[in-house]
Formats: sequence, structure tokens, C-alpha cells
Amino acid sequence: MTTTQTPATATSAFAPFKYRIFTVLWLATLISNVGTWMFNVTSGWIMTDLSPSPFMVSLVQVATALPIFIFALPAGALGDIFDRRKLLLITQIASAGALFLFAAILWAGHVSAWVLLLFTFLTGAGSAFAMPAWQAIVPRLVGKEALQPAIALNGVSVNIARAIGPALGGFILVAAGATATVIFDAVSYLFVAAALLWWRASAGKTDTLPREHMVGAMRAGIRFSLGSHALRSTIIRALAFFTFASAYWALLPLIAKELLHGGPGLYGIILTALGAGAVAGTFLIASLRKRLSANALVAAGTAGSALAMGLFAYGGTAILGVIAGVIAGLSWIMVISSLNVSAQTALPDWVRARGLAIFQMMFWGAITAGSLLWGKLAMSLGLPHALLLAAAISLLFIPLTWRFKLNLGEHDDYVPSGHWPEPVLSTPVAHDRGPVLVTIEYNIRPEDSHAMHLLMRELGALRRRDGAVHWGLFEDVARPGTFIEIFIEESWVAHMRQHLRVSGTHKQLQGKIRALHQGDSAPTVRHAVTPQHGAASIHLPEDHHD
Repeated sequence: MTTTQTPATATSAFAPFKYRIFTVLWLATLISNVGTWMFNVTSGWIMTDLSPSPFMVSLVQVATALPIFIFALPAGALGDIFDRRKLLLITQIASAGALFLFAAILWAGHVSAWVLLLFTFLTGAGSAFAMPAWQAIVPRLVGKEALQPAIALNGVSVNIARAIGPALGGFILVAAGATATVIFDAVSYLFVAAALLWWRASAGKTDTLPREHMVGAMRAGIRFSLGSHALRSTIIRALAFFTFASAYWALLPLIAKELLHGGPGLYGIILTALGAGAVAGTFLIASLRKRLSANALVAAGTAGSALAMGLFAYGGTAILGVIAGVIAGLSWIMVISSLNVSAQTALPDWVRARGLAIFQMMFWGAITAGSLLWGKLAMSLGLPHALLLAAAISLLFIPLTWRFKLNLGEHDDYVPSGHWPEPVLSTPVAHDRGPVLVTIEYNIRPEDSHAMHLLMRELGALRRRDGAVHWGLFEDVARPGTFIEIFIEESWVAHMRQHLRVSGTHKQLQGKIRALHQGDSAPTVRHAVTPQHGAASIHLPEDHHD
């Protein structure tokens, strides 16, 4: 992309476009996203012909979301420990191949409902393995000053595609048939693959430590996510919204066909209205954030989604259906953008792909479960009553989940502090040696013991979140006021990774504890590893963590 304008400033929404590789990949992914939405329109409408049951139609959304729920965590681990460009190339080419095969089967007339669901699942799996890597490569595409607008522009790309893709897909579906839309989607993946091949990515920074193992990386991601209060709160708010908002996404083909008495053209128009509402919301969100907190934005978006579902259920006309689509799209972007910011700021760089993958897993898991639930209820209660029930329960969950506040980055400093020096070893320790026991001895005045316990409880939560498999605090019965903190990590290399990852928040907390410690010398720190070949335990020289 070329321009005659002056270079964008750091505050410009279009600053990332001065980076050629970002521009090329952004345009390629925009084309791919358009193709994906065209395929979504096609698969949903094909199912209404193959099997018009509400449950079977809802299974199309399930087949899209389920693989992201299943594969999100291993995909996040892959995105953190392997070359992301190569991983993305593999996923794009594999997805294109699956779609070309599906187009051939569709052209031959051998597609059944279950074949449709199989290939929908396969394309969803491709998205699952690509999603964390896409999120993680953005800092390599632009400078630091353009990172925030780059993340925002990626969201704009998705919403522009949501606005264009359904209408284009509906038009091609009517004019040229389903096979043409599937082929377009397959070719769109090849556009992204070509852009990735053109990108000559520079090598990332060299890590002297060995690469994390897949299972260990997944465990670390789960451990951090379970231990992060900010991420847990974000996930709870996400579950409370997406489980119920999934009702209109899963049943939209039937809403267009049965409640609004339209065809594939109307279905595409409503999806376009959803995308247009989301695009409008993307540009309105900055001004809304000046007036509303992130928690209030999620509440307002939830109320808007409930209103949209009410209009879908009882509006009865195409015009009200389109209005409901605009409201739903605007509400959707209000909620999802607030949740994404909260999830991003709740994660340090070293576990970002895994943490975001877990967030996406919960997000798509809620959509999968919700799609199944509302498809079943639509069969038993009827389509309008199922939508109204989803709207009512979503409103009920606004006060029920209000105490789970979203994170805006104000609570934690995840920048590595580097305040743990390298241990001085008498003999080298193998990376896979472990477990590793760390003990830290503090001398605390009696009047400070209560404050010590409160601070240590907070520190223990950080230790467990960041990698400790066990943590404890003890008081020496022979020396009152002498407290011994212990924590255990899986291996020596796991402990050395903590030296690289320990954050500013950790440093601040340790500083408060250090202020309670009596004496001029630092708390006594010792390391021990499990013995080898029957040897005695090895106690390494003292290492101070402050």
C-alpha cells in the first residue's frame, strides 16, 4: 500500500499502514475473512436445505466453534514455542486444501448434512491453530508506537469482512451456487499463504534456554490462567455473555427463513447488518469509553443483544430484522472489544498466546454449548420463545456477574524486572534436573507478623501462578519470628525461566516484604535439587531475589 500523505503519527489510527508487511498481511487477511464469512453463509443455508431441523442448523455453528474449543490450548502452546510464520503457512495451505476438496464433493452432489459438518469442523480447526499465532505476530509487524492501533485495525478487518462477506456470499450463492462460494474461500486462504511467503521475517531474539515442551507449555498456560484473578474475571464475564448471545448466531438462518419469511438474500443482508453495526461500533467505542467503564460497556452490550433477540423473535418484518442485526453487531463489538482488552492486559508476553488461547477456548466453548442448548430449546419451545428466554437470562446475568471486574492493566506490571540475578553455581546443573526446592528465610518482628502473612499470601499466589508446583510458609519453632518460605518448581530450566519472567509487580511485592525483614543482610535464599545416582542433595550457593 502506498500513500502520498505524511507518515502517520503514533496516535494515528492508521499508523500501522506505514509498515509494508503489516499492510500486505492486513489486506490478505481481509480477503480471507471475507471468504470465511461467505463460507459461513453458504454452510448455514445449505443445512436449511439438507436438514431444516433447528438442532441440525445450530450444529453448523457448533462445528465452527467446537474445534476452537478443543484445539485452542495446544494451538496457543505452538504459537509460543514454534516459528509462528511457518505455523500460519501450514494452517492456511491445509485449510485451502480442505475447502477445495469440499467444493469438489459439493459439485459432484454427494454432500450430506454430516459431510457438511465435517468440513465445517475442519475449517474451524484451521482457524483454531492459526488464531493465537496471528495475535502473537502483530508486535513483529509494526513498531511499538503502532502496536495498539494495529490490534484495533485487525478487529476492523474482521468487522469489514463481516459486513461485506455475508452480502457477497448471499449474492454468489444465488447467482453461481454454493460451490463458487466455497472455491472463493479456498482461494482466499492462498492469498494469505502468498503474503506469508513474501514476508521475509527476521529471526526473533535468541533464547539461550531450551524450547519448552508442548505438554509443559500447556500446563504453564493453564497454571497462569487459573492463578490470574484478572483473566478469571474476564472469562466469567465472557461466559455470561456468549452462552446466551450464541442463540441468535446459531439460529440466524432459521430466523431469516421462518420468522422473517426471507431467502438466502435476506440472510446475507442481516449478516451484513451485523457486520455494519460492528464496524460502526469499532469507531464509536473510543467515545463510549470516555463515558462508560469497561464493565458498563459489557452490561450495555448485553442489554443491546437482548433487545436484538427480542426484535428477531417478534419483529416479524425484514426491516426490523435488519435493525435487530445492526443493534446486535454494535452490541457484540462493545462486549468483545472490552473483553479482549481485558484479556490482553491480564497477560505477560511469555504466556500471551496461551492465555489468549484459553480465553478463546472459553469463548468458543460458550458459543458451542449455547448453540446446542438453544437449538434443542428451539425445537421444544419454538424459535421465538427460545430467543426470548436467551434474552431474559442474559439480562439476569448482568447483576449476577457485576462483581467480576474487567482488567484495564491498572493492577499488574508484567514488564520483566530482571531483579533476580543469575545463581552462582559450584557445579553446572542440567536443565532437566529437578524438581527444584527454593527456601527463603526471613526475620520478622512480632508486631509485623500479621502484615507478613498478608503479603506472603499474595506472594504465594504469584509464585503458583508463575510456575511453582508447591508453595508454603513456615515458622521456626525454635526461633520465633523466623519465617521460612518454600516453593518447588518442576526443573532447573523452569526456575531459570522464572529469572527471565519475574515482573515489576513481583519486585514491588518483594520490596514490601523485604522492608519487614530485620537486619542489614537480605533474606537468606537457598536452592536444592533432587540427588542424582544416590548422591546427597546439592545445596547451591546463596542467591538473593531482591
